[in-house]
Amino acid sequence: MMSPIERFERIMKLIDELEELSGKMPVVVEGLRDIRALKLLGVERNVVSLSKGMSILAFCEFLSKEWSSAVILTDWDRKGGRLARKLKEAFEASGVKPVVDVRTQLAYLAKKEVKDIESLPTYVRRLRTMTESR
Repeated sequence: MMSPIERFERIMKLIDELEELSGKMPVVVEGLRDIRALKLLGVERNVVSLSKGMSILAFCEFLSKEWSSAVILTDWDRKGGRLARKLKEAFEASGVKPVVDVRTQLAYLAKKEVKDIESLPTYVRRLRTMTESR
């Protein structure tokens, strides 16, 4: 079993990786709360939420005009998993390479505690507090 310190360090490393990726490609999230959560964690560049009123395929085609890759960072609940699969297929159909490994790893590290992006800042703060008290 992973200690809180190890979990915290791995999540922070993933967040750093996500910030680096966000300079090269868009990070696609479900909503505005997810954008705010990532900003709190230091991921501020090229974070976009799914556009309301635009189909997933149209959204992916729109992004394909400017980008050749995109990070898919949907929640890891059932709805988020379905959405991630649809985005992956639509990006591939639009010629965009979908990057899903950050989502997969975050889900693995935080699944028992949180199920969505917007809860990550609170979870990270809690882990930081646990690691500082040791």
